[in-house]
Amino acid sequence: MTATTAGPDLRTEHETDTAASTSLADPWVTIVWNDPVNLMTYVTYVFESYFGYPPARARTLMLQVHREGRAVVSTGPRERMEVDVQAMHGFGLWATMQRSSQGDAA
Repeated sequence: MTATTAGPDLRTEHETDTAASTSLADPWVTIVWNDPVNLMTYVTYVFESYFGYPPARARTLMLQVHREGRAVVSTGPRERMEVDVQAMHGFGLWATMQRSSQGDAA
């Protein structure tokens, strides 16, 4: 009888652990938002110098920021996205982070 009672309890605990680890594994994204201050050439430069994007990719992302108001510029674990957001703030860009499942991440 004890084994029957323990089985469902262990499975529920395992399911909870799996749900928690899946939640932690969800990638996060860094979003750079359009602003009226920074020049497009400067935003392109930041994407090239900080993220190491080739000029064509940096320009594509900059144009997405300019035309659509925002662009996902990096994806990864939460801690890394926090670093990226702070770096963008250091460059004077407006940036936020969110779970990739909360929006239209690229």
